[in-house]
Amino acid sequence: MTTVVVVKKAGQIAIAADTLVTFGDTRLAHRFENNTKIFKVETDEGTSYIGMAGTVAHFPVLRKAMGSMPREILKLGSKDDVFDTFTKLHPYLKDNFFLQTKEEDSDPYESSQFSVVIANPSGIYGLYSYREVFEFKEFWGIGSGRSFALGAMHAAYAKAKTAKEVAEAGIAAGCEFDRNSALPCDLFTVKAKEQK
Repeated sequence: MTTVVVVKKAGQIAIAADTLVTFGDTRLAHRFENNTKIFKVETDEGTSYIGMAGTVAHFPVLRKAMGSMPREILKLGSKDDVFDTFTKLHPYLKDNFFLQTKEEDSDPYESSQFSVVIANPSGIYGLYSYREVFEFKEFWGIGSGRSFALGAMHAAYAKAKTAKEVAEAGIAAGCEFDRNSALPCDLFTVKAKEQK
């Protein structure tokens, strides 16, 4: 699993992730492989950073799939844009990357099988298996270390001066207490778009 966080504070947006990959009881640390869990996507609205939690197989698939989407349908600048983009992406993942969409018999919709956070100048977003999209006002985390990260970010948010500081606190806690997360971390920031 992993720890991935997104934060919005003081005109700055931050996203950070640990770099440990696990396979059952085996740990593949950053020392042995470039285990980045965040990738960059260029859209007409600017740069977005995508962080993922889930099976390792999702990372190259989502990176390749989003990288091959036509820019006119790759939109991540609002909650509705994220929903529309991932709804269009879902059949492409099934047809071209053989995504298994079933989790349980009682599923209300086909599952995309992953958890994603997105950071870009328009805000911070979370996307879950059934394409549920959330736009967070302050911070959020995904992965097995998220509970530790959320607690640390909650404690740090009021005192921190920047989104980066809050994200660093979240990742540090996730890596300290979650057995499936480890430093070093990848961390990216962008300037938040001014709200009208």
